[in-house]
Amino acid sequence: MREVMLAKSAGFCYGVRRAVELARRTAEGGGNCWMLGDLIHNRFVVEDLARRGIRKTADSALLGPDDTVIIRSHGELKSVLDALEQRGVRCVNATCPNVIRIQRLVAQAEAEGRQPVIIGEAAHPEVAGIASWCLSPLVFDGPESVQAWLDTPESKREIPMTVVAQTTCIRELFESSWKIIKKECTNVKIFDTICDATHKRQSEAAEIASQVDVMVVVGDRKSANTKHLTEICMQSCSRVLQIEAADELSADDFNGCSVAGLTAGASTPAGIIKEVYATMSEEIRAAEGKEESFEELLNQSFKTLNNGDRVTGIVTAITPTEVQVDVGAKQAAYIKLSELTDDPTVKPEDVVHVGDEIETWVVRVNDVEGYAELSKKRLDAAKVWENIEQAVEEKTVLDGTVTEENKGGIVVSVKGVRVFVPASQSGQPRGADLSAMKGQKVQLRITEVNRARRRVVGSIRSVTDEARRAAQEEIWSNIEVGKHYTGTVKSMTSYGVFVDIGGVDGMVHISELSWSRIKTPSEVCKVGDTMEVYVISFDPEKRKISLGVKDHSVDPWQVFMDRYSVGDVANVRIVKLMTFGAFAEVVPGVDGLIHISQIADRRIEKPEDVLSEGQMVDAKITAIDEEKKKISLSIRALLTPAAEEVPAEEEASAEE
Repeated sequence: MREVMLAKSAGFCYGVRRAVELARRTAEGGGNCWMLGDLIHNRFVVEDLARRGIRKTADSALLGPDDTVIIRSHGELKSVLDALEQRGVRCVNATCPNVIRIQRLVAQAEAEGRQPVIIGEAAHPEVAGIASWCLSPLVFDGPESVQAWLDTPESKREIPMTVVAQTTCIRELFESSWKIIKKECTNVKIFDTICDATHKRQSEAAEIASQVDVMVVVGDRKSANTKHLTEICMQSCSRVLQIEAADELSADDFNGCSVAGLTAGASTPAGIIKEVYATMSEEIRAAEGKEESFEELLNQSFKTLNNGDRVTGIVTAITPTEVQVDVGAKQAAYIKLSELTDDPTVKPEDVVHVGDEIETWVVRVNDVEGYAELSKKRLDAAKVWENIEQAVEEKTVLDGTVTEENKGGIVVSVKGVRVFVPASQSGQPRGADLSAMKGQKVQLRITEVNRARRRVVGSIRSVTDEARRAAQEEIWSNIEVGKHYTGTVKSMTSYGVFVDIGGVDGMVHISELSWSRIKTPSEVCKVGDTMEVYVISFDPEKRKISLGVKDHSVDPWQVFMDRYSVGDVANVRIVKLMTFGAFAEVVPGVDGLIHISQIADRRIEKPEDVLSEGQMVDAKITAIDEEKKKISLSIRALLTPAAEEVPAEEEASAEE
């Protein structure tokens, strides 16, 4: 055998390492220390802890207020934890944070009225513990059992479901299971809760197994993740050995072998892996030179922290003042509340939860006292700057809020970064009051970044102009005569108004604004008003659109005829004064003539001696010419009932 390929991920995962460290520190404090079953699935570690004074019991009812119990990494039944708390037993919770997260997910799912579904081994203590955090979970060991349940009459495919996985579940098994559920059921939430370390370990084991003649998997026979590693390796290698220690190996195991592979389950100590590696490779054993203690090998698995490093860890505990994080280092790592978020009113549990993976910035490492200070806030700020710089290259549109008016422009906050937007790029007309934009949500592009000077310049106009161009193309692509739009009055002239119908301005002539006679558009609308308009005509080449407001489906003359007859009295509006009389609006779009002789019960020199434009008066309808659509009105007839009416030849034509 010339070579041994050792998996880099072999051995303790962070959850197991955390559990062992907690147990060792608890034992150092003395007192009656207990484990409820094996802390982890490895007899060598359990024996080592027993030598340190940690006893094992399967009956939690025997423990009392004078005892300390260490909760194993797989977790425990909720009923057992509740009972221990009621009896006053001190609990040191060494449950893997990933497992705690799954417990919280199934409890939350049931509280929301969803059916918790767990993919894993029902008899495994981790799965049993997770299942105890809800009243009626469904536990499936793979796609076959999922399909079998779906085929039963009592299956409820229409109920909402939340699907999780045992942390050491084989990924292929989990994915094939949830895909069946998602296909068959109508409302499913999937949470991939397979431990990332487990996935890496399984992937690496499969890759190595495909390259070797013999594959050795080291781990306790009760360990689920070790068993899964063996199953995965057997798919790629014909000779796979699962052992607990080096003394199970013999030379015959490697007959004809030129390359061997070695991996180990998450509960396998580094010392055992080292011993197996040495047994498999004579060259490595010769170079070893000395036996390393379990503690030394454990310490070697820790990563080194340096100020300014970016590290990813798992939240293990939350207090009112800090968040404790396992980053795989010897030092105890934590984040002060002030370094978690900028908002002083936020509680830590509002930002993170136990079991969450969190990326942080190493602020300070104290090797003497054994702790490391981390900061999420500083890393978030650095990421924001990176995103801002990337946004310049990719011309990304970003969201922000206008916070203030500045000399020559405004300031927009984009994810906490101050972005200066010159007035010319604000999207507002020249000379507009930019202070009115304060508090507005805007979209902009970053045009310039100088991180050293912390200077960022942006443009709102580039976004609005682009949106306007797109809207204009949409309008011109679909415009047609008679099409209706809801527009906004943008500007006014003496002859009409310009209305924005979605990026394009159209003209409404004053004659199209109202059926009534008006002198200026301001009589019926103002800038900013919403107006319902329709297209009268358009010229794509000249980019001109003529719009109307009047409803031509309504005939004003018919409205008048339906409402009035000769002899009726109408309240009319004086719209125009002439030398021979006054025109008055009877209904919008229909005017009648009040001859000068019918304005008063006395002779007058001119109509304006009595009437004024815009005045409302009562007038009697004295004649209707339906063919010519002319109306004669009289105020005098109401003042002097016996008065003679003016001969028709003295009247001028009525205008509509």
